Amino acid sequence: MSDKKIHFTKMHGAGNDYIYVNTLLYDVNDPNSASVRWSDRHKGIGGDGLVLICRPTTDAADYRMRIFNADGSEAMMCGNASRCIGKYLYERGLTDKTEIKLETLSGIKTLMLHLDNEGKTVESVTVDMLEPLTENHRQYADLSGGILLAEGRRFEGTFVCMGNPHFVTFLNDIDTIDIARYGAVMERDSNFPERCNIEFAQILSDGAIRTRVWERGSGITMACGTGACATAVAAALTGRASRRSEIRMDGGTLENDLPADRVTIERGNDNYTHNKRQRSHNKQQRHLQQIKRISIWH
Repeated sequence: MSDKKIHFTKMHGAGNDYIYVNTLLYDVNDPNSASVRWSDRHKGIGGDGLVLICRPTTDAADYRMRIFNADGSEAMMCGNASRCIGKYLYERGLTDKTEIKLETLSGIKTLMLHLDNEGKTVESVTVDMLEPLTENHRQYADLSGGILLAEGRRFEGTFVCMGNPHFVTFLNDIDTIDIARYGAVMERDSNFPERCNIEFAQILSDGAIRTRVWERGSGITMACGTGACATAVAAALTGRASRRSEIRMDGGTLENDLPADRVTIERGNDNYTHNKRQRSHNKQQRHLQQIKRISIWH
């Protein structure tokens, strides 16, 4: 093992904690294995994974993010990590911009920094997560009409691609369901060629959405930014929530906004698998919102 010193920063967004390394200063030659070692909560630093802050590969971006799960696999995007990077870059003096273009494997994301009155501290960050998709054949085969079976239980849900794949299922026993038992099986279901993040969600009496997450490659996490967005999209598409929603996760609350000027209404579009299920259950056609953009902030 190399004795080279690498300085890191530990940050979290709503409890979604990662180990951050600025690769402009320190090289991480094997980030896959480093993530496995460092993420170990007993023998390492401890975290949901490793995030590298890098130079961009395009002039269209200011910086680039690479993110590795606790099992060493590389992820395409993480909303909470993006927010942390925005705070890191500004408060460390690496940028004076309050709108940062961040390159990720799922495209260039815009980070909007909200500062305190003195303009020194980033109090919150809004991430433009771009367009979610309900179809992505590389990530979702839809072999069973949106229904997964795990450990003898049936889960009906909605697939949402936020760059990375998500399957959102709504239920009524959010606080007692064994996330580890079902999530581990559902992540590797044959419907998901690249594995999948699983969101278990429940609509609360005040309209907020309680969500618990099983992340592919990391297991149970306290929060997931792309998962919160996927939950908001699934709730809107199935008529459970409006364009703006409050997602309450184990580590904190995330706000999601589906701007009205970037939403179109589709009538009876058979391309949406959840629309087929909705009609079969309710025996009527329903309007579906095709979300063109979604933002997340905290």
